[in-house]
Amino acid sequence: MSLELGDTLPDFELNDQNGKAFISKEEIGKSPLIIYFYPKNFTPGCTREACSFRDNFEDFTDLGARVIGISGDDEKSHQKFATRYKLPFTLLADSNNKVRRKFGVKPNLLGILPGRETFVFSTEGTLTFKFKAMGADPHIQKALRHLRKQHE
Repeated sequence: MSLELGDTLPDFELNDQNGKAFISKEEIGKSPLIIYFYPKNFTPGCTREACSFRDNFEDFTDLGARVIGISGDDEKSHQKFATRYKLPFTLLADSNNKVRRKFGVKPNLLGILPGRETFVFSTEGTLTFKFKAMGADPHIQKALRHLRKQHE
């Protein structure tokens, strides 16, 4: 079952690229969250998407939002990925795809690749926008456009 607009941020705990626990319920009330699921570190599309989030990171933080990337890669892979591409945001290790399932992110390409989907949650933890596409490029601009509309 997929998350729908108006749903609350699911309760989960995953480790980030530095081994620190990220607890979703502790984020409610702090800032809007951009949570994006991507297939795999170091692949061309995922690298392009992560670097685009990096290149637009200041735009997100200017709007008060926190960016979180989630894939099935482990903490060590996330740490190498973040270091190599100078990623200033949190990457979470969902090695058993438990959180991916909680969000209802379905595989793409005949079930071969994990899906690519972006979710925007309000400061209160309410899902206000979601976007799904295998191509990496539109995710960042659509999430930014949505956040800017909320700030008008």
